[in-house]
Amino acid sequence: MAKKILFINQEIVPYVPETDLSHMGKALPQVMQESGHEIRTFMPKWGNINERRGQLHEVIRLSGMNLIIDDTDHPLIIKVASIVQTRIQVYFIDNDDYFTRRQMDKDENGMDYADNGERAIFFARGVLETVKKLRWVPDIIHVQGWMGAVVPLFIKKAYYDEPSFANTKVVTSLFPNQMTSDLAPNFKKCLEFRDITADTLTKYNEVFDATELAKLAIDYSDGVIAAHQDTEADWMNYAAEQGIPTLAYPDADFGKAYEEFYEKI
Repeated sequence: MAKKILFINQEIVPYVPETDLSHMGKALPQVMQESGHEIRTFMPKWGNINERRGQLHEVIRLSGMNLIIDDTDHPLIIKVASIVQTRIQVYFIDNDDYFTRRQMDKDENGMDYADNGERAIFFARGVLETVKKLRWVPDIIHVQGWMGAVVPLFIKKAYYDEPSFANTKVVTSLFPNQMTSDLAPNFKKCLEFRDITADTLTKYNEVFDATELAKLAIDYSDGVIAAHQDTEADWMNYAAEQGIPTLAYPDADFGKAYEEFYEKI
């Protein structure tokens, strides 16, 4: 049965360098679109994206909202482009402080940005607010990459009563750990929004490393996929222990396996 699938990707080729994550960011939406599903695709507008070459342009009707992160207003800018070969439209979440004047999740010296946690929260809320404006109701939200790892929490605890997401199932694809440092000490405080309170987050360590972030994503997902052969086994074991449906790494023939998994959840 055809579904409406929202893909929230950390990376997509050809906009960013080729990695396993960026290849899947392009390949999965393409496979699902070719299989007859209706899709929408989002990613951050990383500072190393060449807007002219990628033919990005701002969508004025979707831009202009301010999101408050750590008691500071941050303007949300939405841009859009199409991958010519696949005719897939990609929406980009942008903000001058968090994305435009930066590289990706690491700086020029290969170090994680200190405010990556805030950037992830801005990205997640930016996507969800934009989908609401599009008046498009996804059946499945599929998150790929740790930058979207807070999306399941927001869907289940902050946006659960929104008509756009009331019946949405959330799938998280886990890739090998890319974080080289912990998120900033203010991360848990920045997560507090609507029904997400300090009590919601007590089970997680104050030091929020990659494993804590993976646990957060898993706890609020309806299904978890090992998207790479080197995905941490401990993370998948944790998902199984929580009784959450899992899909082992399906290798090259992922399209059919993912579709069957969508039906399962």
